[in-house]
Amino acid sequence: MAGESGEAVKNKQVIFRDYVSGFPKESAMEVRESTMKLRLPEGSNGLLVKNLYLSCDPYMRTRMAKLDVPGYVDSFKPGSPITGYGVARVLESGHPNFKKGDLLWGFTGWEEYSLITAPETCFKIEHTDVPLSYYTGLLGMPGMTAYAGFFEVCSPKKGETVFISAASGAVGQLVGQFAKLFGCYVVGSAGSKEKVDLLKNKFGFDDAFNYKEELDLDAALKRYFPEGIDIYFENVGGKMLDAVLLNMKIHGRIAACGMISQYNLEQPEGVHNLMNLILKQVRMEGFLVFDYYHLYPKFLEMVLPQIKEGKIVYVEDIAKGLEDAPAALIGLFSGHNVGKQVVVVSQE
Repeated sequence: MAGESGEAVKNKQVIFRDYVSGFPKESAMEVRESTMKLRLPEGSNGLLVKNLYLSCDPYMRTRMAKLDVPGYVDSFKPGSPITGYGVARVLESGHPNFKKGDLLWGFTGWEEYSLITAPETCFKIEHTDVPLSYYTGLLGMPGMTAYAGFFEVCSPKKGETVFISAASGAVGQLVGQFAKLFGCYVVGSAGSKEKVDLLKNKFGFDDAFNYKEELDLDAALKRYFPEGIDIYFENVGGKMLDAVLLNMKIHGRIAACGMISQYNLEQPEGVHNLMNLILKQVRMEGFLVFDYYHLYPKFLEMVLPQIKEGKIVYVEDIAKGLEDAPAALIGLFSGHNVGKQVVVVSQE
């Protein structure tokens, strides 16, 4: 098998060209072919892997700008391959936790073959009786984000009212299903009729609406939540957050997971209704999933049986081949994808 002989192979890569401001374009990336030797450097404790699936995630837009946020994920490096979450097979290991042939999910390069220098950030895939692509979404970072944000940050109680924006995306579709299984009343917003139908008919939300068709978001929320919102799972920010603040209940909770409406703006929009946080004693908390990865075994224990019993469903939007990866990533920001956006690099 390649990797034992250290043979040179062609390695297709998605290269990041330069920092972006405003709405990103596919031209911020280019697909190139290089060659690499399938051999770990002498004394390396890293992993040589063959990438199988790559994950397109909205937070990657922030990495296209020059970041100065200590403790956050770094910016992409111009001239180097884009990096992100993926599923890969180990070809050669210098790390005691992994051996040749193991499957893993974690941070890898947008390329056919990668050298992973921080294997301790990767998770070994033990359960292969579910689709491997699920480890880019349902069983990977987005799934953990939904689980941590809803159960840990929001501290839900049975019977509470829950609103989720960008509800058909990789994280939102799971928050809604977790909330329904927990016994909550759940409404989601999305940007097309197709996505609204998915929320109601496939994911089992109590109701859903297309925010693009609502001239008055405050009035829309009052229609769906006449008594107010206990929990808001925040994925979009901007005007939606402003409207939600008017409709929160006393002691409501807001988990700030993402703000996709703001990522491509030169000047972020202001939020005007923050006084409601005080008047209604609402707790709004931002979170990053990295702080909750220690709960991954507990998460799997909960979610794997529910997948197998058909209680949780997951919709993926599949792009085939690295050539289509730039368009797939940029498509996230215009709502082009339906469900979790995945790029297939190699199917085994």
